[in-house]
Amino acid sequence: MMATRNHRGFGLLRLRGTEAEGLLLPVEAAALALEHCDEGVMIADMRARGHPIVHANAAFESITGYSGAEAIGKNCRYLQGSDRLQPEINEIRTALAKGRPCAVTLRNYRRDGSMFRNALRLFPLRAPDGTVTHSLGLIRDVTYAAGTDRLTGLLDRYGLLDALNSIQPGRGMSLLVIKIGIARFHEINSGYGYDTGDALLAAVAERLTTLLPAALARVGSDSFMLAFILDESGRANDILVRLAAVLGRDFVLPGTAIKARFATGYAIGDACADAITLARQAGAALHRSKTSPMRGECAFDESDVRAARNRIRLTNELQNAVSDDELLFHYQPQVDLATGALVGAEALLRWNHGAFGMQPPGRFIELAEETGLISEIGAWGLRAVAACAVDVNCDRTRPIRFSCNVSIVEFALRDMVAFVRQVLTETGCRAEWLTLELTENLMVDGSTEIRRAFRGLRDLGVGLSIDDFGTGYSNLRYLETFPISEIKIDRSLVHDVAHSPAKRVIVESVIKLGTALGIQIVAEGIETEAERAIMRALDCPIGQGYFFARPMEVSAFLRLLDDGLMSPAQWETAHYLSLLQRPQD
Repeated sequence: MMATRNHRGFGLLRLRGTEAEGLLLPVEAAALALEHCDEGVMIADMRARGHPIVHANAAFESITGYSGAEAIGKNCRYLQGSDRLQPEINEIRTALAKGRPCAVTLRNYRRDGSMFRNALRLFPLRAPDGTVTHSLGLIRDVTYAAGTDRLTGLLDRYGLLDALNSIQPGRGMSLLVIKIGIARFHEINSGYGYDTGDALLAAVAERLTTLLPAALARVGSDSFMLAFILDESGRANDILVRLAAVLGRDFVLPGTAIKARFATGYAIGDACADAITLARQAGAALHRSKTSPMRGECAFDESDVRAARNRIRLTNELQNAVSDDELLFHYQPQVDLATGALVGAEALLRWNHGAFGMQPPGRFIELAEETGLISEIGAWGLRAVAACAVDVNCDRTRPIRFSCNVSIVEFALRDMVAFVRQVLTETGCRAEWLTLELTENLMVDGSTEIRRAFRGLRDLGVGLSIDDFGTGYSNLRYLETFPISEIKIDRSLVHDVAHSPAKRVIVESVIKLGTALGIQIVAEGIETEAERAIMRALDCPIGQGYFFARPMEVSAFLRLLDDGLMSPAQWETAHYLSLLQRPQD
């Protein structure tokens, strides 16, 4: 047996003096296969200082533009150039330090300076005593690969279909398909910026790769799908546990660390199951997981199919709701608790569905946000409320202030300051007649973009209100960080305040805090004379709730305006009369 060396410096052993003379041993056959495979191969010596490359194959030269001679002796990080602020690099360092495999997709640069996305897989090579002696790297250019997601290097939805069609579980085996979605991903994009969002997606892809699925793809802006062949049904739970553990750690990204939350849906089928059907079922289960409070893992259920069909139908109908004049607002009065005067109104969106009648926003707003229809609905809505404010206030000495809810998605989809300015100009509405009610998730991240938008809106003169204050995080820092003009005390704190000393203390504290900061306070959900009297005694200036009036059509609201001031007794009489009417919400 003698040793030879090929032109790339890779040792090959050949047999001499036997009938098999000239044949390669199995280990050398594997080496020759690596030499001629389509993926770039580089081998680094982990025992030498700087971990220099000691071998590079022809595909490596073709992909990178560097010859083997130029690569040998360098650390592989030279392919990253000066682009060192990539979170994938830390993953590589950790894997090399711990002697474990890893798979990442990162930006690398060819000899001519052009960038390519490198789907890199690293494997430790060990001596018989277990010591890592070399690292084997497989390089694949996925910049323009068909069926591949450019950002993560994973399969895209089309590549996944091909991969799923090729999976054939053996007899007695089953197929597990999992779909995951990043919860509130649009808030990460709008709060931290799209660069951070992209970095999170790439980091998620890397972690999912370590689970070694039979197929893995990015199938949506914030969703991934994995497929596993199971040799026994009990393994599905093991994989779900590993998946939760892999995604449960903080994601350390350039400039920040994020604790991401995920929704998970999955479906399991036997060897005869159609993989594409399982993928659809996992997607349906994912939607149920997204709508559950804890966003836990949800197994597919037949009810998911019916729910998915209903969502498709509802989406199609919602697309026509604006053009068919099916959307409208009901207005709920806001009352000066000291005088009984009607001083404002909250515009509450309704959908007058042709088949199902009047629908509250809880039935369709989430769907509108998911599909992007909220942009069209929100634009129509703000114009409608501004026009109503003009009609109501044109001859009034004390104008009525109108408030309406704004979705966080709208801040992501449009320049809200420019849009509101345009609406004010088009309708002739005065800025001080409008207040935008903001949900707390718009403020959780406190991004520069959100703060700038809020400041721009306040500079226009439009009010900004924190809706449902007292729920969620209710961080008092919001009152310092953001130019808030109003706080709406959540109805859960107002309800039964007459019998809860703790609620009374909390409500009183919020009122005093708002007064000291010059912020208007509105108590929501006042339903009894006792609750009205306590809010008044605590010096809450404005009240809203069924005690005064239910949300009503604009014609009824105008008639109520004509009645002028009402005493508490008159409001109570109006309240009881409203109970005799059919509820509108």
